[in-house]
Amino acid sequence: MKKLFLIIMTGLLLAGCAKNDNPFFEAYENKYGAPPFDKIKTEHYMPGFKKGIKQHQEQINTVAENKETPTFANTIEALDYSGQLLEKVSSVFFNLYSSNTNDEMKDIANKVSPMLSEHNDNLYMNDKIFEKVKTLYDNRAKLELNSEQNRLLENYYKDFIRSGAALNPEQKEKLRGINKELGLAELAFGQNVLTETNLYKKVIDKEADLAGLPESVRQAALEAAKEAKMDGKWVFTTQKASFIPVLQYSENRQLRQELLLAYANRGDNGNENDNKALISKIMKLRVQKAQLLGFESPAAFILDDTMAKTPKAVTDFLATVWQPALTKAKVEAAELQKLMDKEGKGEKLEAWDWWYYTEKLRKAKYDLDEEQLRPYFKLENVRQGIFDLTTKLWGLQYKKLEGMPVYHPEVEVFEVTDADGSLIGVLYTDYFPRASKRGGAWMNNLTPQYKKDGVNHRPIIVNVGNFTKPTAQNPSLLNMDEVETMFHEFGHALHGLLSRCTYPGVAGTNVSRDFVELPSQIMENWCFEPQVMKTYARHYKTNEPMPDELINRIQKAGKFNQGFTLTELLSAALLDMDYHNMKDTATFDVTAFENTSLNRIGMIPEIIVRYRSTNFNHIFTGGYSAGYYSYTWAEVLDADAYQSFVETGDIYNQERATSFRKNILEKGDSDEPMKLYLTFRGKNPNPDALLKKRGLK
Repeated sequence: MKKLFLIIMTGLLLAGCAKNDNPFFEAYENKYGAPPFDKIKTEHYMPGFKKGIKQHQEQINTVAENKETPTFANTIEALDYSGQLLEKVSSVFFNLYSSNTNDEMKDIANKVSPMLSEHNDNLYMNDKIFEKVKTLYDNRAKLELNSEQNRLLENYYKDFIRSGAALNPEQKEKLRGINKELGLAELAFGQNVLTETNLYKKVIDKEADLAGLPESVRQAALEAAKEAKMDGKWVFTTQKASFIPVLQYSENRQLRQELLLAYANRGDNGNENDNKALISKIMKLRVQKAQLLGFESPAAFILDDTMAKTPKAVTDFLATVWQPALTKAKVEAAELQKLMDKEGKGEKLEAWDWWYYTEKLRKAKYDLDEEQLRPYFKLENVRQGIFDLTTKLWGLQYKKLEGMPVYHPEVEVFEVTDADGSLIGVLYTDYFPRASKRGGAWMNNLTPQYKKDGVNHRPIIVNVGNFTKPTAQNPSLLNMDEVETMFHEFGHALHGLLSRCTYPGVAGTNVSRDFVELPSQIMENWCFEPQVMKTYARHYKTNEPMPDELINRIQKAGKFNQGFTLTELLSAALLDMDYHNMKDTATFDVTAFENTSLNRIGMIPEIIVRYRSTNFNHIFTGGYSAGYYSYTWAEVLDADAYQSFVETGDIYNQERATSFRKNILEKGDSDEPMKLYLTFRGKNPNPDALLKKRGLK
């Protein structure tokens, strides 16, 4: 169902704006209903939030005080279509808070967080509304609802229960306090990670220290120094686009070590941005909340509302993949050590050596160097390749919109239409790192898809990334991981764009966390297919397509280094589960806990867990708590789903594509996820598909 924006943020008690001065209080004027970013100012947010909360509360009260017999229309529909002004303000604010924030917005976020927490609790702890929802739920078999309506009703009932509606007054008051504290603590965690990321700058003033780095990497570091007013020097940061090429190519082992540890230790430096105390607080609050609601652990509470259902199902699943991945990683580590031994330096493989010697081994085994691929992966060409792929699969068409207001000069806007010319939605892309943007890549709604009063409201979607920036000499030239990430995030965008649901509460990506990654990850299967690469992998200078020989080498190296990739990923998922399987945090110490968790699973020291606890945004502020396993869980689904295309002998198979669109992409959460998948695939997913895809079986 539709969730209130409990990423929970926002504040500054700024001077109020007259109604006509606040763009949130008027209908957006452009034909797409897109936010007028050129008119929205920081001072508009707090009045917008206040009025949005007030208006939504009035709508909630109308439902609560309605004396008529509860019906789906006067209760569930009324709730789901309510709060549109609050959503209008929240969607813009929280998107910009993540992608283009500033100190004023951080201040707003800190102050509005408890306001939204209280408002959310006022809805879900409203006894009169819960009584109506429960009456409908208990009698749902008699209501003659369609599958989407039935799903929405069940979701509302579960959400009321999971939000404390069945608790006694004393317990409700305790839960309200926990929710407020938790929202602020999670918010502070993310702010600390962003601050730490922005604070670190490794300044190089001797060109000899850049030995081994490609010219493009040096140029980017030179421009980063210029931006930092350090002309004539080179600056590297803990943004992946900056430090990963150093790990891959720098002959300076000390530099590799310093950058990797700076990235890994964000939030763990004993300063005002240290996150260890916040993690302890967050986990104590999450344990208290879960147990107050009748669950023994946060994982049990969270997973009860997912495909997996139980912590045991997740840990059993992860165990089946972990041992093959770890075994493969140990083999890879031994290979890399042999390569180091041949150099005769007497050095032992460390985490900061892995990327560097992996590139050497890739070159030796497959005559493949990622730097020789970059010229063929111009960002705009890759994006066009994704556009072309979705045209072949679903007939989608894209037109760049000039003159649309944007929140940053780097943002571009596209109209997306269907094969028949009808509007699908609008897509914003925002691809480059900056100090005002958190790390990673994601998709969000600016406006959701839903149907009301005969009108199909089309969505406005944003894709955000932190890819390699263009320089004065070159356009943005991506590495293979960035190409794959762009395909991945576009899958999320498609899930939002192609939604055809009636109710906003089940539309688009409003699905369980371990199902939401299926549409994104299936897109990754196409990105390095030779047929697809021929449409976008063109040299940025000559426009010549990537030679077949080079494409073949990419195919041969497709399963290279998969032990590392999966071990790095799964160790984070297992660490996440260990945190959220907690039942008692009385003697909780973050560093000891992390070390114990990683030692328990036999993590090898040559690989650092993908996210250290103190910068694990996904689970402590990003909505993936007890959910980081979802990427691997969904990979079983995506590998099996893509196999259904391969089995036909045509990766563009129209019957398969149409079925995936109609049964997955358009359906949102309008039915049980596995039921939707079975309708598309016709059989249960085969877990072996993941192991085979990764080269582990």
